[in-house]
Amino acid sequence: MTPHRIGILTGGGDAPGLNAVIRAVVKYGVGELHWQVVGIEDSFNGLLDNQRRLHDLTLRSCQGLLHRGGTILGTTNRGDPFAFPDGKGGLVDRSGELAAAVRDEGLEGLIVVGGDGTQAIAWRIMQQYGIPVVGVPKTIDNDLEATRLTFGFDTAVSTATEAIDKLHSTAKSHDRVMVVEVMGRESGWIALHSGVAGGADVILIPEIAFDMEKVCEKIQANELYDKHYAIVVVAEGAHGRDSGVICKSDGEVGRQEAVLGGVGEWVADEIRKRTGKDTRSLVLGHLQRGGAPTTFDRMLALRFGGAAVRMVEQEVFDHMVALEGAGMTAVPLETAIKSRKKVSLSSDKVLTAREIGICFGD
Repeated sequence: MTPHRIGILTGGGDAPGLNAVIRAVVKYGVGELHWQVVGIEDSFNGLLDNQRRLHDLTLRSCQGLLHRGGTILGTTNRGDPFAFPDGKGGLVDRSGELAAAVRDEGLEGLIVVGGDGTQAIAWRIMQQYGIPVVGVPKTIDNDLEATRLTFGFDTAVSTATEAIDKLHSTAKSHDRVMVVEVMGRESGWIALHSGVAGGADVILIPEIAFDMEKVCEKIQANELYDKHYAIVVVAEGAHGRDSGVICKSDGEVGRQEAVLGGVGEWVADEIRKRTGKDTRSLVLGHLQRGGAPTTFDRMLALRFGGAAVRMVEQEVFDHMVALEGAGMTAVPLETAIKSRKKVSLSSDKVLTAREIGICFGD
């Protein structure tokens, strides 16, 4: 029987377009199908707090949402109910409490918006407790294998490209090398797209272990063309042939994945020592997550939200919405979380970058 009271939550890191997904779910679910749509605050945490944090989402609550960044529901990457912080430095399994709360609140299904970690939680909830779930893919890193694109990626790339554009003038004015560190975890999509579009001289991505000698040779070769500055774009998960990935921390209670960061400064130091060039580094960090979503991301997020409601209506649970070709499809959650999408070194984007003289450090 098709549910008529469903919950929606946003998990993991925020991304431009989350509010557009919420808007589409409410406009379709409430406005057209006359369902109740319940917003769950701060991912799964809203169901686990002593005073549950849920509220009905209405057509009125969705006014002015389309262009807003962030998420009106709040989010967290420390809310895994299967490994929940106990407040004493340890972890406890509260998944049974979560399932009981879903049933107690009369929620007949959940729309879970998030990346691979959030979708993995949704899949386990469905498998262990039979809670009907539909996933919506979200990550600025564009590293979910099951979907051609994720919303938030286009906005993050646009933000990074704009920053690189602005760095050209200051780098040229001072004959400097500017090293820009961007997000992406273990995938180089943001670095590749923004680096090519922003006219970088060097792009370092996790998929290609780089050689600092090759990087410095490219920077010094610029001098032959009377170019005395350079732009280097580095993905946070990039690493040298003889060095591992640089991390800020090995993880925290409730967030077991290592926090990447620091490779940009390391690369800048190496360039400075090896070439003698005045070299500076810049970490874009969470700037890439902020701001209004681009037109493309708004449209993609709305399409994902609409497709999620259609899947609930058709009782296609235990699946995630995915962009395949020019249309939407449903992918089993188990398949969606199997692997992260990497940059193919034989793709036309990489080939084009090499053909126009961009160095990958190999």
